[in-house]
Amino acid sequence: MSERDPSSQLAATPVPRQRSISRERMALLFTVMLVTAAGNTAMQSVMPSIGTALDIDDVWISLAYSWSALLWVICAPLWAERSDRRGRKAMMAVGLIGFIASMALCGLALWMGLAGLLTGTAALIAFAIARSLYGGFGSAAPPAVQAYVASRTPRAERTQALSLIASSFGLGTVIGPALAPLMVLPFVGLTGPFIIFALIGLVALTALRLRLPNDEPQFPARGQTYDAPYAGGSTSSHTDEDDEDEEEVEPHKLRWFEPRLRPWVTVGLIGGHAQAMVLGITGFLVLDRLGLRATPADGTGPVGLVLMCGAIATLLAQWGIIPRFDLGPRAATLSGIAIAGAGVAYLGVAENLHAIALAYAIASLGFGLFRPGTTAGTSLAVTRAEQGQASGIVASVAGASFIYAPALGVWLYGHSDWLGFGLIVALCLAVFAYGWSALQSDSTLTRDRR
Repeated sequence: MSERDPSSQLAATPVPRQRSISRERMALLFTVMLVTAAGNTAMQSVMPSIGTALDIDDVWISLAYSWSALLWVICAPLWAERSDRRGRKAMMAVGLIGFIASMALCGLALWMGLAGLLTGTAALIAFAIARSLYGGFGSAAPPAVQAYVASRTPRAERTQALSLIASSFGLGTVIGPALAPLMVLPFVGLTGPFIIFALIGLVALTALRLRLPNDEPQFPARGQTYDAPYAGGSTSSHTDEDDEDEEEVEPHKLRWFEPRLRPWVTVGLIGGHAQAMVLGITGFLVLDRLGLRATPADGTGPVGLVLMCGAIATLLAQWGIIPRFDLGPRAATLSGIAIAGAGVAYLGVAENLHAIALAYAIASLGFGLFRPGTTAGTSLAVTRAEQGQASGIVASVAGASFIYAPALGVWLYGHSDWLGFGLIVALCLAVFAYGWSALQSDSTLTRDRR
């Protein structure tokens, strides 16, 4: 009987695929993102009413977020690179600590303003300073979560995995506005959501510390992604077929507009500005069209309801449409921005609460497809070893959209409804036209690299 060649026998043996992220760990990652999203949207649902109560112009309320957004753009890539060296868990913890401190101090500053201990201007300045803690330190968590998931997910499944993580933001934006009116309590008043979500963030931080295993690398990452010490596979080599070619090349410093990333960064940046403008305008739009400027405390419920409808539509996109139709990055991005543009156009003419909520839901459905599409496209455009840097760029691009876009949208809306909504629709059309010609096909992006 002829003797078999051991090497051919080894080649014929099926290579076991790496085990997916466990449900418990995915739940923890989901919770980290959900808590920050719920807290931020709860804040957004009460800020128009707080600004009106403090007699602060709408534009200045929007600009109060700008410094935090600028810090996010600067710091997110730095935290992403640091997560490659210090581990994802450590950076998630830094992000939660930044969120907790920011929410607590923002709530305190605004409470002092509403209580008459500070002038409205002083309270807003203190709010902006406290909010910068979220931009500076809170920006550590999303890139770490995205890199954790992307580096442990096969290419063909990455859009859905990242969509699941992105949907935690969607669920958070349902929970936040829904709970915000219930958190307007005696003594703390409109600042109740800030204080309560700071406490919820503390609980999430404790769970993260206790339940997610440490993944601090024992040496600097140099072009190869190593199994974490708690992973099921060997730490000496990878057997995942998706990694074979990607990990052989040492990654270089990624830039926003290098050829591999340029199309995805461009559509993410322009579309992100459109989304940021919609978010900036919506709360004030509700107060104006429902005639609630004279009674700002009554605006918390309607604003929260509109934001909640948008959040449910976002969840429908990310939990239903993307996995049901198996949308790839290009399809999700282009279909999403087209639907968002239609929703924004409808929002521009909506007059009552039902119409505003429906229009905002349509726009949010579109952005709910668009955001995971650009995130997955950016991830798939680079190698596994570069996922930390890619996630930092995604977070930085998202932050860049909020530096001035919300204030610009509110300023234009203050002069004319058509100026504000017309610019947003034009941005959506520009993204669709450019993306149609520039984005790679889904079949090219999602095929396994062998």
